[in-house]
Amino acid sequence: MSHPVFAVTVDLVVLTVREGALNALLVQRGLEPHLGRWALPGGFVHADEDLTAAARRELGEETGLDGPGGHLEQLGTYGAPDRDPRGRVVTVAYLALLPDLPTPTAGTDAAEAAWLPVGRHGLAFDHDRILADGVERARSKLEYTPLATAFCPPEFTIAALRQVYEAVWGEPIDPRNFHRKATTTPGFVEPTGSTTAGEPGRPARLYRRGEATLLNPPILRRRLDG
Repeated sequence: MSHPVFAVTVDLVVLTVREGALNALLVQRGLEPHLGRWALPGGFVHADEDLTAAARRELGEETGLDGPGGHLEQLGTYGAPDRDPRGRVVTVAYLALLPDLPTPTAGTDAAEAAWLPVGRHGLAFDHDRILADGVERARSKLEYTPLATAFCPPEFTIAALRQVYEAVWGEPIDPRNFHRKATTTPGFVEPTGSTTAGEPGRPARLYRRGEATLLNPPILRRRLDG
């Protein structure tokens, strides 16, 4: 019995918060198909390569960034028959949540690599859908898990953590309400015993991620508006 031949690729939805806005890592394609269009970083999986290893390799080859060293999880599989004009290609998408990183450098088949605000449309292949799925996964994760801290450095203020939620959810949050929720949710954050220094205004306490893997109770959007 014969079986159809499939190629397998990996694509990465890499999100970070820059200047108060949710940004995605995109590359401008330097080869056909879709020459010159923006796309998610990714590429074909080698025959002797694990999927996650392929995702990490492609990120480095196309953007010059090592890692990702933050949170990385499999997002989904996309296999519409006509999604790639080169033939029958199934892609496994990954979601990475990272603190702000340096400007990426394009390499291999990418003409340019950049952090761009989420909301750009017209990406190559079916990457608009994959990016939208990744953003929605991140928004949901912030309600029920402590993964907002993946966007932060090892030590952060509650105000900086709130800004992550505001950037990912795309809506303002009442500062006092959020501070209360963040500091009283068991295992979410824990104080480091240090404060900010060298900045104008009153020093703010620094926190680190706690030991919780799930937030109980969850931090829900509709309960943080005042």
